[in-house]
Amino acid sequence: MRFDANLTTERPTFVTHLECSYTGERYEADRVHNLSAAGKPLLVRYDLDGVRNTLSKDALARRPQDLWRYRELLPVRRVKDIVSLGEAVTPLVPLPRLAAKLGASELLVKDEGRLPTGSFKARGLVMAVSMAKALGIEHMAMPTNGNAGAALAAYASRCGIRTTIFCPEDTPEVNVSEIELQGATVYRVNGLIDDCGKIVGQGKAEAGWFDTSTLKEPYRIEGKKTMGLELAEQLGWEVPDVIFYPTGGGTGLIGMWKAFAELEAIGFIGSKRPRMVAVQAAGCAPMVRAWEQGEEHAPRWEDAHTIASGIRVPQAVGDFLILRAVRESGGFAVAVPDDAIQAALDEAAREEGFLLCPEGAATYAAYKLALADGRVAKSDRAVLFNCATGLKYPLPPVHRTLDRTKPIDFGAL
Repeated sequence: MRFDANLTTERPTFVTHLECSYTGERYEADRVHNLSAAGKPLLVRYDLDGVRNTLSKDALARRPQDLWRYRELLPVRRVKDIVSLGEAVTPLVPLPRLAAKLGASELLVKDEGRLPTGSFKARGLVMAVSMAKALGIEHMAMPTNGNAGAALAAYASRCGIRTTIFCPEDTPEVNVSEIELQGATVYRVNGLIDDCGKIVGQGKAEAGWFDTSTLKEPYRIEGKKTMGLELAEQLGWEVPDVIFYPTGGGTGLIGMWKAFAELEAIGFIGSKRPRMVAVQAAGCAPMVRAWEQGEEHAPRWEDAHTIASGIRVPQAVGDFLILRAVRESGGFAVAVPDDAIQAALDEAAREEGFLLCPEGAATYAAYKLALADGRVAKSDRAVLFNCATGLKYPLPPVHRTLDRTKPIDFGAL
């Protein structure tokens, strides 16, 4: 089979409609939508009986190892609308030294930094942009803490869609430069990501752009759910005992929960589910607070701050979906301080040679905390999500020098 067979072979499609995640109201597929009439995210629904009768594990195993191998469970109907930069299946990387140090049986990282644009945002935005192309959208806009904007800029430029992107003023220069270089018009805003989101929403009518904010369009979830599809397949159609997921807007956590339900419906997995752990930073933990208080929604977190900028989201439109998945799975929400995040990043790099991003390091810090307080057993198979390559973030300086013009003490070296 050719390397690009998933991108060039027409396959059956099974999207039936879209559905309000809060009220269940149905919406017509193949039309432009943002939020439902209730102001809540829309979810894509499929004829899962049709998928079950069409797709087999054996057929899937013969396909190239990329995101588009799951076409029957994705919303893009025609190959001419697929916009791709090579979305490979991301590896599960064992951390045996850290596991042994903690007395744990198995600790795995799903390394999303291997995707185009270096982060898991590529999954959601490749689907959003492909559907925008299919639906004739010409101008897309979004708020971003960095990585999502880079992914939108790259995929939209790939197919000739115009993009306008707004990011907080303290967004790292590398992210802003990446966004601009990949074809977007990018603005720094004196506020946080939800302030940027308000600008996108306010400009929708006047500027004529499509609002591509997290969960304000239906298809980023569908891209992110491929993390769950891949994970189950990589583990031999089993699910891990527990997943630690860095949670800002929460699209990936919601998407994986949806993926597991769909996989059960088509007979690929059983009823077992992983415990879903929403990991946040102590300086921005609206989901943790809502989970601890037993609330369905998470009010805005004031004075949000953390070194893990990707999870610095003061308020999420899909808060109830995140909390629902955590509770239904028997999981929990946990916040870790910045010093623990930095220590976890350093430990993984020095012990395993694995450079986590700060958000990924937050999941390792949370795992250690959960092991210590007994919320996770040492016998559990745990999967951490590293949502981006650590190379996209500032690294500590190295000050060692060697003067080659003087005698070198190799014993000391």
